[in-house]
Amino acid sequence: MKKILIAMALLASTFGILSAQVKSEADTKKAVSAAEAAAANPKKAVKTATWTKVATAYVAAYTQPTSQLWEGASKQELQLTGLKAPVSSEQVVIAGEAFVKDVYPEKELYFNANNQLVFWNVTKPLYPDALGKALEAYVKAAETDPAGKKSKEISDGLVSISEKYLTEGVAAYQLGDLKRASVLFEKAAVARATAPLSQVDSTALYNAGFAAWQGQDYARAEVFFKKCVDCGYLAEDGEVYSKLYDVLNKQDRKEEAKAVLEKGFTAFPQSQSILINLINYYIENNEEPTKLFALLDMAKKNEPTNASLYYVEGNIHAQLGNEEEAYKSYMQCSEINPEYEFGFVGAGLLFYNKAVELSEQASMEMDDRKYEALAKEMEVYLEKSLAPFEAAFNTSKDNSIKENIAQYLKNIYYRFVSRGDEWQAGYDKYDEITKNGLQ
Repeated sequence: MKKILIAMALLASTFGILSAQVKSEADTKKAVSAAEAAAANPKKAVKTATWTKVATAYVAAYTQPTSQLWEGASKQELQLTGLKAPVSSEQVVIAGEAFVKDVYPEKELYFNANNQLVFWNVTKPLYPDALGKALEAYVKAAETDPAGKKSKEISDGLVSISEKYLTEGVAAYQLGDLKRASVLFEKAAVARATAPLSQVDSTALYNAGFAAWQGQDYARAEVFFKKCVDCGYLAEDGEVYSKLYDVLNKQDRKEEAKAVLEKGFTAFPQSQSILINLINYYIENNEEPTKLFALLDMAKKNEPTNASLYYVEGNIHAQLGNEEEAYKSYMQCSEINPEYEFGFVGAGLLFYNKAVELSEQASMEMDDRKYEALAKEMEVYLEKSLAPFEAAFNTSKDNSIKENIAQYLKNIYYRFVSRGDEWQAGYDKYDEITKNGLQ
């Protein structure tokens, strides 16, 4: 009972805070009008406080339609804040996920299967572009504060605007409005870049480019991916280079696209997306894919003890169908770094994938003699994959990697359990790991 009373007290306290913070539409508009009137007065327009009040009034106007909302809130919790019943409610599917959309005169709320508010969309704001007006007001505030006495207050306001643009951009993205999402992410970056905050929001820039890329606005995407490169934000494994390559290639600027990939490969030779794009580019444009080895040799000279570079070399050979050279490169990894498991993983996958390919060919073969030959060759490759997978399993210190390798080993041993107890024991060992994991 005590816990329930405490919970009710906390809920009542939260309700009181929310109720106190929520202003009516009329009061919010009145505050904006008063702030704008003060800014129109020449004597008051030279004061920093005048403009910060204009900014905060517009921010309040922006948030007024959603001031009672928070992500994760249930419908019951929102009712306690005074939120009225929706005009209508319907089931919708967005990106494969089911939502309940509650429609209000000025907004739409989206609830997941657990009855939790995930995001919302304001359809009737109090003022068009209220955040843009707030941003303009903060710029004026900074201009009237040459000594920087109010820099922190202005900067905090700019951060708030940027975060609100970002949140709205995510909602637009979830709703599939990629063009609007890209614009909102750009505005988030602009707010951060505004003085006196003057920060580069690389994530917002990437999001602006990514949304434009998904919406097939390649010229716009190019602008933001180039900005990412300029500010040093390259995403995981240099993914920005792959995206920039794609947008240039889609605009039929092949030489520029190739240069971007080669630069990206030099900086991120381990990136599979860059590697595959580069190989495909050379093949599609009748260029010699072995140019990759020259780029890789440059990387080796800079990092002679980097085992992963030999792993990449193995991947290139594997993509080009050079099985013997691929295996040799993979095995060189352990010579350079005995604790590097991925060379063994690469060698195992080289043979395992070949076995899968042969198995698929055999399944389509109607001639019994040819079928038997393919099946026998498939088993040879499965056996060849066993030793490197075992070496990878014994070398790795990462349980999640070991558990993934165990799945391959389980499949291999299962194929040969009829050969005797040793194979059955191997299957049992790795079957146990795939079922229960490693402690």
